[in-house]
Amino acid sequence: MATTNLSYYDKNTIPNAKDFRFGIVVSEWNPDITRNLQQGAIDTLIDCGTDKENIISWDVPGSFELVYGCKKMIETQKLDAIIAIGNVIQGETKHFDFVCEGVTQGIIDLNVKYDVPVIFCVLTDNTRQQSIERSGGKLGNKGIECAVAAIKMAAIKSLGTQTNTVGF
Repeated sequence: MATTNLSYYDKNTIPNAKDFRFGIVVSEWNPDITRNLQQGAIDTLIDCGTDKENIISWDVPGSFELVYGCKKMIETQKLDAIIAIGNVIQGETKHFDFVCEGVTQGIIDLNVKYDVPVIFCVLTDNTRQQSIERSGGKLGNKGIECAVAAIKMAAIKSLGTQTNTVGF
């Protein structure tokens, strides 16, 4: 949202993440943007109780490759949630549309097929400035928001596998 700071969260409304393992798959394209998103996500996971050794990060060349990276991470790692981080900025061709649609559908497919939530942290902005504002600029950091979503989804995933209930 154009006027909402993405970095605000209330730890009292988020399940403790100390028992969860998270994956982060990061696009190397637009690294100044994606690394800021990644750092925001990691800092938030740790702030909410996750141990550093319970966060696994992999790089992929671009946003289109996020889907395969997340799939391989699901298949090879024992995780409670994954955050897919990328950045696609509108250009003069339809490439933007194809990449955004493909990544979106791919992440939807992963969420339907596997029992590991995959969080969509792909900035799809019209301008580079919009991406800067959403990756640590005046609108906060979408990586923080997505880390909170990952924690909440990991808690939902854990329902039925733990005897205690999650605060929802």
